Amino acid sequence: MLDIKNLGFRYRKADILKDIRFELDKGEIISIVGPNGVGKSTLLKCIARILKPGQGSVVIDGKDAAGMKSSDLVKCIGYVPQDFPSKFPLTVFEAILMGRRPYITWRPSDNDLKIVSDLIDLMELTDLAMQDFDCLSGGQKQKVLLARAFAQETDLLLLDEPTSNLDLKHQLEVMEIISDMSNKKNTGVIMSVHDLNLAARFSDKIVMLRKGKIFCAGKPEHVMTVQNIRSVYDVEVMINTDQIHPFIQPLRAVS
Repeated sequence: MLDIKNLGFRYRKADILKDIRFELDKGEIISIVGPNGVGKSTLLKCIARILKPGQGSVVIDGKDAAGMKSSDLVKCIGYVPQDFPSKFPLTVFEAILMGRRPYITWRPSDNDLKIVSDLIDLMELTDLAMQDFDCLSGGQKQKVLLARAFAQETDLLLLDEPTSNLDLKHQLEVMEIISDMSNKKNTGVIMSVHDLNLAARFSDKIVMLRKGKIFCAGKPEHVMTVQNIRSVYDVEVMINTDQIHPFIQPLRAVS
């Protein structure tokens, strides 16, 4: 459903992304990993057309995203940024309903309201539906933003650090929601992730970036190796491969 071809992006005279190429199928989850400043967030913004790539193309179901109208693009791609506004003067229900904006011409239809209500039930937000978004905890806000993105009913969802600033419980809860919704809705997901163990556990594929280029890509067990992590992160690790997913234990920084 998504084909990234030779994607590149420059900021001023610096190359941020170079020759990025990979594909995503419906219902597949890809995690973008790599050190800080390697271009993970920039890559997501280029796919979402928030930033205009300097070269290459983003092809969605055979159509070049560069030639699509914004009104059509938001029906194909849902995007959840890493940071959300500190002031969001809406109830939880209203915040999720915003995800239906691409389909609302004058007022929400019964179908729009049903979609939002079903998502609130599915994501266990019923008790919070009429509360102010600003009054929620970080984990609750992240669930609401995910629900808003799922309300768009897109085939592709882009998530920038969906577990940032969350405690361990909410990290797992949010990742399980992403995985479950991807399976139920057959939604393709691309997300930038810092925690390598979360990426290994919840991803079908990993794309590991180094200096703005793809260092390696593939299944978690093929990408999450001692040598790859040492080369990209300058960290020595031990990897337990006895479990279903690779488990990475950091040992020491490499000078």
